[in-house]
Formats: sequence, C-alpha cells, structure tokens
Amino acid sequence: MRPPVPVPTLSRRAKLGLGALAVLLVLFTVIGALTNVYVDYLWFDETGYTEVFWTELQSRALLFAVAGVATGGLTALAIYLAYRHRPTFRPMSLEQQNLERYRQSLEPRAGLVLTAVAVVLGLFAGFTAQSSWETWLTFRNSTDFGQTDPQFGLDLSFFVFEYPFYRLVLGFGFAIVILALIGSLLTHYVFGGLRLQTPGQKLTAAARVQISVLLGFFVALKAIAYWLDRYGLVYSNRGEVFTGASYTDVNALLVPKTILVFVAAVCAIAFFANIVFRNLLLPAAALVLLLATSLVIGVAYPAIVQQFVVRPSANEREAPYIERAIEMTRQAYGLDDEHVEYVNYATGTTTEGDEEAVDPEVALAELRNDTETIPNARLLDPNVLSETYTALQQIRNWYGFPERLDVDRYTVDGELRDYVVAVRELNSAGLSENQSTWINRHTVYTHGHGFVAAPANEVVGGSEGGRPNFTTGDLPVEGDIPVEQSRIYYGELIDDYSVVGAPEGTAPRESDLPEGGSDERQINNTYDGEGGVSVGSFFRQLTFAIYYRERNFLLSSAVNEESKVLYVRDPRQRVEKAAPFLEVDGDPYPAVIDGRVVWILDGYTTSDSYPYSEQMELGEAATDALTGTGTTALPNETFNYIRNSVKATVDAYDGTVTLYEWDTEDPVLKTYMKAFPGIVEPKEEVSEELESHLRYPEDLFKVQREILTRYHVDDPIAFYEGSDRWQIPQDPTQDVEEDQPPYYILAQRPGDPEATFQLTSALNAFRRPNLSAFVSASSAPETYGQIQVLQLPGNTPFLGPTQVQNSFGANQDIRRDLTLFDSENSDAVLGNLLTLPIGDAGLLYVQPLYVESTAESGFPLLQRVLVNFGGQIGYANTLAEALNQVFGEGVGEIAVDSEATEPQPEDEGDEEQPDPTPTPAEPTPGPPPAGGPDVEADLDQAVSDINAALEALRDAQRNGDFAGQGQALEQLDAAVAAYRAAQAAAAGSGD
Repeated sequence: MRPPVPVPTLSRRAKLGLGALAVLLVLFTVIGALTNVYVDYLWFDETGYTEVFWTELQSRALLFAVAGVATGGLTALAIYLAYRHRPTFRPMSLEQQNLERYRQSLEPRAGLVLTAVAVVLGLFAGFTAQSSWETWLTFRNSTDFGQTDPQFGLDLSFFVFEYPFYRLVLGFGFAIVILALIGSLLTHYVFGGLRLQTPGQKLTAAARVQISVLLGFFVALKAIAYWLDRYGLVYSNRGEVFTGASYTDVNALLVPKTILVFVAAVCAIAFFANIVFRNLLLPAAALVLLLATSLVIGVAYPAIVQQFVVRPSANEREAPYIERAIEMTRQAYGLDDEHVEYVNYATGTTTEGDEEAVDPEVALAELRNDTETIPNARLLDPNVLSETYTALQQIRNWYGFPERLDVDRYTVDGELRDYVVAVRELNSAGLSENQSTWINRHTVYTHGHGFVAAPANEVVGGSEGGRPNFTTGDLPVEGDIPVEQSRIYYGELIDDYSVVGAPEGTAPRESDLPEGGSDERQINNTYDGEGGVSVGSFFRQLTFAIYYRERNFLLSSAVNEESKVLYVRDPRQRVEKAAPFLEVDGDPYPAVIDGRVVWILDGYTTSDSYPYSEQMELGEAATDALTGTGTTALPNETFNYIRNSVKATVDAYDGTVTLYEWDTEDPVLKTYMKAFPGIVEPKEEVSEELESHLRYPEDLFKVQREILTRYHVDDPIAFYEGSDRWQIPQDPTQDVEEDQPPYYILAQRPGDPEATFQLTSALNAFRRPNLSAFVSASSAPETYGQIQVLQLPGNTPFLGPTQVQNSFGANQDIRRDLTLFDSENSDAVLGNLLTLPIGDAGLLYVQPLYVESTAESGFPLLQRVLVNFGGQIGYANTLAEALNQVFGEGVGEIAVDSEATEPQPEDEGDEEQPDPTPTPAEPTPGPPPAGGPDVEADLDQAVSDINAALEALRDAQRNGDFAGQGQALEQLDAAVAAYRAAQAAAAGSGD
C-alpha cells in the first residue's frame, strides 16, 4: 500500500507574494474609500454645508461604535464567562467523547475565536445601527408639537421622535441577549456545562446561573416591550378602514398589555431568583404563566371582543375612534380646517338645491363677465412641447430641453401671465462622436446657455401654424423676461463632471455662444463663478484622478492651477446631499430671479410615526400617468406625516444651494434645525421676487388629493360605510391606467377677486366616471397653501374627465380629423385636459390638440382646441371659435387667441374651413364617389395635392425654413378644402 501523498506547502516566497497581494488589495480598498469620503467632504466644503457632513459622520460613527461594542462586546463577554466556568472534569460519556475533538481544536485558539466573534458581530451590528442616525438625531433634538394625543395625553413629539428611538434600542437589546444566550448555550454544550445526552445532572451550577440571568434579562426586556406596545396601539390597523387605536384596542387590549407588563416583571424576578434557589421549577412556572396570560388576555380576549361586540355594530362602536383618525390624518397631511375650505359648488342652478341642469342664461352671463380664467386658459401643454422647444430653440446639438417642461408665471407690463418655461441645458448625450473625447466632453462642452419662455395661453397663428410664441429665447437671450446671467452650469440634464477655469490671459476653452454668420463660429468663455472644487494642487489632481479613474487629471494641460471640477450638478441631487433629512420634490423648475436663472425645489419633512394617521407609500402616492409606474423621483417609503417645510434654490451658474424655512410651525423641521444649526435660512430671507415664483409642490398635492378622497368626510359612520368616497380619475389622454396628473393653471377661483396661480385636480365619485369635486391649491403669495375643494351636488351627474374625453372622441368632426391627423405621415397628440371653474356657472373643460409630423425632424404644433361645457362641445382652430360654438357668437372675444385669429376666406356654402395641419397621404374617404369621373378626378387631384404639400412641409421643417412652412401650410389648407369639397360633392350626388 502506497503512503498518502503529503499536501504540498507554499514556499516562503509564495507566502510573501500572497501576503503582499492581500496587503495591496486592502490598501486599494482603503484608498478608494478614503478618496470617496474626501471628495465628498470637498463638495460639502465648496457648498458651505460642512456642518451636515460632520454631524452626519459623527452620528453614524457614534451609533456604529455603541452598537458594535455593545453587541460584539457583550456577546463575547457571555461566551468568555461560559468558557471560563467550564467544568474541569466531565463524565466521559459518548456525547462528551464526540465533543472532545472540537474542544481540542478550539482551546488553543480560544482568544482568536472570541475576538473574531466579537469583531464580526460588532461590525454587523454597527453597520445596521449607523443607518438609523436620523432616529438618534431627532430623539436627541426633539421639539414639542404643543398638542397631546387623545388617548395617553402625551405630546405628539413622544410618538414622532422618542418612541422610534426606544424601539430601536429595545430591538438591539433583544438581539444582544439572544446572541449572548445562543453563544453561551453553544459554549456550555461544547465544553461540558450543558449535557443533553449524558445521564445525571444536565447543567452545571455556572451554566444554570448564566442561562437564568440571560433569560431573566430577556423577559425583563419583554416587560418593557409590553409597556411600549401600549403606546404602539396608536398605529393599530385593527379598525380595518382607519388607522389608530380602535374600540377593541382601547377596551380589550390596553389593560391586558399593562397586566402583561407586571406578569413579565414577576417572571424576570423568578429567573433571577433561580441564582439563589437553584430550582428550575420556579422560573418554569413563571414562564408558563406568562405564555398562558399572553394568549388568554393578549390574544383570545381581544379577538372575542372584536368578533362578538364590535363587528355586529362596527360603524357605531368605532365612531369615536374614527373621529380621532379623521382629525389626526387631516392634521398629519396639512388638510385641517385651517388649510382647506370646502365649498358647495352650485354650478349655476336657478335656485338653491335645484336638481335641474345648469341654467344657460346664468352660465352665459358668467362667461361674458369672466376676465380672469378664460383669457388665461392654457393652450400649451408642458408635457408635450419638449420636442417643439428643441426643434425651434435648441440652436446647437449639445444643447437640450428636458422631456417635461415647466409652468411658471411672470408679471410683464403690469400683467400676470403664466408661461411654459425651460432652460437650454447642456445635453452630453447630444454630442457627436468626434465631440465626445475627454477634452471636448469635460473641458469644452461644459454648460448650457439660455432661458426660453412662451405665454401658455397663446400660439403664433396664421401661416406659421400653431407654434409657441417665444417671447424670451434665442442666443444671446432676448425677450420680455430680462436675463443677465444665462449660462447654465447646473441642470437636470447635466450628468457628468466638467473641468473649468484657466489662468488669466489664457485663451478661453469653453464653447459658449454662436457668433453667427455662414461659418457658424463659436465665441468661447472661461468660467469665473464661485462654484466648483479647486484642483490646482497635485494632491487634488491625484485625488480626482483616483476618484474618476481618469489619468488626464494628471496629464492634460487643461487641468492647471486655476482649474475647478464641477460635480453633483443635478439641482435635486445637490439639495438632497446638502439636506439629507429632506425628501425633495421630483420636479425642480427654473425661474429668473434678479436676472439670474435659479432652480427652485420643494423639500418635505416626513415621519412614519404620527399617531392615528393613515400610512401611505411616498413613491406610490406621487406616481401618475406622466411619471409612470416606479419612475417617480421620490423613494417608496412608508410615511404618515408630511410638510412642505423647506423651499430650496440652486443657482444655475455657480451651483449655490440655499435652504429657506417655509413652514415655520413644523416641529420636525425645528428638530433638524437644532441638529444642523445654521444651514436653513429663516423665512424672512425669502425675497419678494423669489416668493412670487414659488409654486405649490406637485408631489405633496398628489398625496393630499389621495387623502382627500376619503378624509373629506366629517361623519364617522359615513366614513366607515364609504358612501361618499371619491377617486382620482385616470388620465384619459394616455394609454396607461394611471392617475391623471394635477395641472398648474392661472385662473380665478370662486370667491376670489382675481386670477391666481394654482395647482388643480378633478376628483370622481368612487368607481364612477362622474365628477364629484374639484380641488385647487393656491400658489399666490397672499393665499399660498390654501386649498379649496369645490363639492358638486351628488344628485347631478356632472361629466368627469374620462367622460368628456369620450364625448370628444364620439363627435363626428373630431373623430374625422383625428383619423386624418393620426396617419402614416403624422400623429395626433392630445394635450392636457384642463378643468376650469367659471365663477358659479360651472366647470369648463379645455383641451389642446397637437399634430406632429412623423418625419425625423417633426414636432408637435397646436392645431385645434376642444371645449366641453355642460355636455356641449366646441371644436375649432382657436379657443375663441370653440367658445363661440358652445355659447354663441361674441363669447370667444374674451379669449386671448381671438386677437390672433386671421379672417377666414369666404367659401362656398357652409362648409367647414380647412385646417393647416399635416394630414395623411391617403385621407380616409367618406361616402364612395357617385358623381362620375369628374368627382373621382377631383378626389385624386386633392390627394395628390395633399401629398405634395406634406412633402414640402417636411422639407421646410427639416431645414428650419419658417417661411417655407407657412407656404406649405397654405397649400395644405387649399388641398384639404378641395378634398372635403369633393367628398361633399360625391355624397350629394349619391343622395
């Protein structure tokens, strides 16, 4: 028999090599981590938020150390005590003989094993605990709410700030005791203190004492848990349709929880007493008592009360607790009586409470007297026109606009108007292949340029065909909104870093402005703003070379002693980094303040521990048809309290982040301001010009309207029964089953003296398409945050958005044109369906219809306006004409676009005027031609003329030839008119 081959051992050189490799791996890991932290610190230092950096770092380090030392240290201590008090002599049973080899392996390495256990458990616990740094900071800096909860009489700060921390500590306490107990049991078993299969005594005295003490601590912690469970009843879901302590919780569980506290305390004393009495019967009896008591009075009794006392008459039994839930939920979401006004909207009925339809005379009088809402009716949809802005205002391929534009308002020549606005940002994705070198991407194409605005209630009419009327735009920026600094170094599309700056006298490198002329030369620029982190020293250059893994920081001449690196350039990311305790609204928007472009953002303070308030998922609540499922910017975290407590700005040129206290009564913000002193400016620092551009935030409004669908009800029985529940309508303009987004409009609310900028939404009856309410939140400085809810009479079926959209689709003229527009050569694009309250007359629906050529360079142009009021439909080239169709001639004069309407040429008979829009190459025919060869020839010629006009229009759009577009549209008008005339002649001959 051949001897076994010995296992080869590593040579000394191989061991040194492997050791060196391990050291290098650890070194590179440490260097990478330290580099990340240092670059992070440089960003905070540049922006002036080092207080946030150090406070968060210290809080994380403190929790890491405390949790790590406590968990690893106490567990290791328990194992050490078990090992130290191991029996010297053990009965040599088969069980002990089998364990002997493990003892022989562990004893020489006891210290190493103990240290490894302590380190591993400590690191795991530390990393887990450090993520709860906000819980610690809010506990430490707790601010009173000044309001007590209705059940325990405690200030709400106990539940919001203190209770979560107590739960956190209790959780770690249980984890430590369980780990220590497991470690002790294993150690005693391996070293003979615990003998499961050996005859005679099963536990040594030392093992019995240690296990009794650990079980005593566990049961003592359970007593504390029962005590905290009493307060946790304010988050109970036993009531099913509401959140908070229910009838059963208060009357059948609160007292049993208190009893269980004392039973658990007695049980813990029994375990501790076992140290002296050395009798397992006492703690065993106490443990059985605890289990039996918890099952009988903690589980069975509440279930019996719920089943046989509450459910047979739940609407009455739960009524007082539903009232609590309604009141506290409204407060938690900012929907109490101080912030919300409910209005019974009469909608032009002839007498109060009349169930008949809208009085046409009342409606007509309201419309003729309206000088605020209809003139400001928005015809430009910011969610549709990104391609139009790009086609008409992009200017260079490295510039771009976001997919969703923004709506803001400006006072120009003493008149307040809303505008669809955007900034011409740097779009790295638009760079061509030869423009994408490191030098070009990071040192030449560094910024966007310009601010673009078009009045939201008008388009350029006539031959230019429904494009926005850009009153501010071009390069250099010109228009009625003066912009002094229009360079955009920080924006939503900028997702890469730039290296800027150069010594004085050096030729500018950054591409800036087109000089004009046939050669299209560029005027370059050198950044001189305050933003960016200096990389003038070799150490900084090495740091960023490691951070970005880019050697050009060390080799390129573009990086010099005056260079700066601009990074974290998205406005939302900058605010989130500067204020990690805030949730930031998903829609930053640009505004011109004191001649500079700044991004304005809304910051929310949230909590998931507000008593009696309904829980929601933040990301889910902020999702609608435009954001798409799962694509909202907000995290999908559970919360039940929210405040728009901070307004933030980010300067688009130098990146300066400024946080302003907005909700001065929010205890959560006050708590964080204690934790991070000096980083939030007082509300008084908000300038009048900035305040005039602040909007009611969209994501908060989505959350609030969701809450309003149920919590607008005052009667607890009606709330329980759900008889007056509302629902957010689906967006009828999209092909997805998602909520209709809210819309910003400039309109006059019922009871207000003038038009204000507001965020609005329609609400349907639950699982019904009929309209039940119209909600608007004011953004005007004088009435900011006031929410008005127009409640429609429940006995009259007012059309909801989906019904209105269906009525448009069923209209013969609209359906015919949609068939023409939606073809091989063009697409019909439905704009936002706006709901506008007209005094007490009723609700007017207005929807723009755009047509977009399917050519590569095509973009949407406004071609029609759809109107619905009381079931009557208007459909025309302009809002003015559509209003005239619904209400009679003369009403449309109040619409702004009535002034831009060109006189239509006289046509034979009463035929409809042609539409200047792209139409398909093969229009959908009407009745078959029955007028003989002449009619057929006219139809063929009209189709040929339409195709020729479309080809000319595509060529003009591709070349940016506006004059050519106008001529092509005129040709298209005539061709479509001829086609319709031929269709009518064919139909007439057929009759």
